[in-house]
Order: sequence, then structure tokens, then C-alpha cells
Amino acid sequence: RAKLSRGKNEIDARIDLHGMTQTRAHRALHGFLQRAHHEGHTFVLVITGKGKAGGNEAERGVLRRQVPLWLSLPEFRSLVVGFEEAHIGHGGEGALYVRIRRARV
Repeated sequence: RAKLSRGKNEIDARIDLHGMTQTRAHRALHGFLQRAHHEGHTFVLVITGKGKAGGNEAERGVLRRQVPLWLSLPEFRSLVVGFEEAHIGHGGEGALYVRIRRARV
């Protein structure tokens, strides 16, 4: 995370999911991660958004809560090594750094 935020490691690709429905975001994220894995990317940025301010906290930031859960599912574990909250310069709590598993040759 520190190397990414300081620019020592590059973000190879990014996807912006905020504003999408859960179904559409799940599909888009899976396709994006498959392409990133196939293309040999190491780090990608997944932007979930922080959710709308105000309103019911339980309904706020659905993708922000769901994406980490999705990344732990078996369908994503074959593509993802790990993930963590992005640095504030890359979106902070509204984004995740995702490390892509190396493709087997």
C-alpha cells in the first residue's frame, strides 16, 4: 500500500463501480479481474464509492460493504491474492487496492 501511494508501484488498471447495481457491479468486477489476471497485471484499483452521506447507515455504501465480501468468494479467490483499503489519494475508504494472482504459465 505504501509503495502504491508513493508511486513506487504502479496501478495497472482501475474500475469504477459506484453508481452500479449490485448485480451489474458483480459482473463487471469479475470480468475486469479476469482480464487483469489474463493480462498479467499485479495491482488494480477498484473504486466502490463511499456511499451517499446522510440517510440510513445500513443502506449506505452497499458496494463498499459488498465488494470485500465478493473478493473472498471462491470465484474471485482464483484471481485475487489480497486487497486493502486504498490510500486517500486513490480514493481512501471508497476504493480498494487489489493484488492479482499471477497467471500460471
